[in-house]
Amino acid sequence: MKGQQQLKKSKVVKIDSRKSWEHHITNATNKGYPVMVHFSAYWCMPSITMNPFFEELASTYQSVLFLNVDVDEVKLPSWKSKPFLPFC
Repeated sequence: MKGQQQLKKSKVVKIDSRKSWEHHITNATNKGYPVMVHFSAYWCMPSITMNPFFEELASTYQSVLFLNVDVDEVKLPSWKSKPFLPFC
């Protein structure tokens, strides 16, 4: 299939639960990996606009764990308040 564009796999991990958050943070901590988190929301256009840039960073800095957390989907009780979305 010549000329067919190959799909790129995302290097950003979507966090969909507290358990997923704890797993990835614990794993990164144990291995000594730095972590970069993009807190986003479906209703925040500037946050959504950041997604391609965040993907590009994840492809460039492969020794860093990049996580995406939708603040409306994932409720983490360790946060005393909802994470602030400075763009919105």
